[in-house]
Amino acid sequence: MSTTYSLKKLIFTGTVLLLAIGVLAVKYWHYIVNPWTRDGQVHAQVIQITPRVTGPIVELPVVDNQFVKAGQLLFQIDPSTFTAALKFAHAELDKIQDEIEALKEQVKVSLAVQGQRNKIVKQKSLEIKEAEARLTQTELQFKRAKKLTGKLAMSQRELEAAQADYIVAQAELDKAKVQLLEAQIAVQQANADLAKDRANLGVDGEMNPRLRSARAKLREAELDLNFTQVRAPVDGYVTNLNLRLGSQAVADKAAMALIDVNSFWVHGFFRENYIAPIQPGDKAVVTLMTYPDAPIIGEVESLAWGIAQDDGSVGDKLLPNISPTFEWIRLAQRIPVRIRLLDVPDTIKLRVGTTASVMVMTGTKESGSIGSIEAIPRALQ
Repeated sequence: MSTTYSLKKLIFTGTVLLLAIGVLAVKYWHYIVNPWTRDGQVHAQVIQITPRVTGPIVELPVVDNQFVKAGQLLFQIDPSTFTAALKFAHAELDKIQDEIEALKEQVKVSLAVQGQRNKIVKQKSLEIKEAEARLTQTELQFKRAKKLTGKLAMSQRELEAAQADYIVAQAELDKAKVQLLEAQIAVQQANADLAKDRANLGVDGEMNPRLRSARAKLREAELDLNFTQVRAPVDGYVTNLNLRLGSQAVADKAAMALIDVNSFWVHGFFRENYIAPIQPGDKAVVTLMTYPDAPIIGEVESLAWGIAQDDGSVGDKLLPNISPTFEWIRLAQRIPVRIRLLDVPDTIKLRVGTTASVMVMTGTKESGSIGSIEAIPRALQ
């Protein structure tokens, strides 16, 4: 009886031992087939909040490490200067509009003057024709009177009268020519005045350059005033906040950092002899050092195509830097593999720069599923 009991106990113990060895072997094979690394790091897009205008900060409603929604006010720059600039731009626009209206009226006046002087030119042209006709008539009468006086058919007094009429007609024609020339000069002056007034006015309507310039300055003043309110462009966390009320915000100089809460990913730095089987689309298991028992499902988004090289860089006296190596040891380089996080539990709070272990499940690109996942053992994390 004792022998039988001992035999059963031995068989049971051996079976349990074999099962344990089998599980360990499967797990070992699992970690051999699927590349993994403890050299992983959490990343996110860090937005440098940069004001567009310069001025003292008069309102700071956020604190360090606060979560903010897109559009939420981060800080307010003193708007008084920009409010005054906006009022001045409004006044300048009103002034330009009044000047344009005055110039329009001046153009109308110049057009009227031009039309009046053109009428005078036409009138003087008609007077010249009339004077020429009278001159021709009086010339014929004068010539006829001279003939008749020679034949004693007309008195000397009548001849002198005909001669006087001829001289007067000639003088009237000369006067009409002078007046026509003066009218033509006046028309040229009216044309020049009209051209000058039109040039001062510019293009009529909304395309007038002075009007567009004034409106552009007004829009610039409006934007500058709006820029005094610096708002969050995305949902995220304010971090490393060093601003204080009264601090001077400087245009185009970063004032605070905002971590985009919707942009987290993980970089796994794999040894180069591990990356050959990794393909974009393969599923991955990410285990954060902060949460060692809460694995996260991810997906390989891309593999880096290059890393910086120290050997060959320019050193002292423009000579290349070459690191010494041991012939019997070859150190594998680390290649960044970008992992997109697919399903982050609500209990996990991602933080930029924290450490992660990453295992890539090769061959899962097509299947799209890896079944149940387990955290990477702590000994390997």
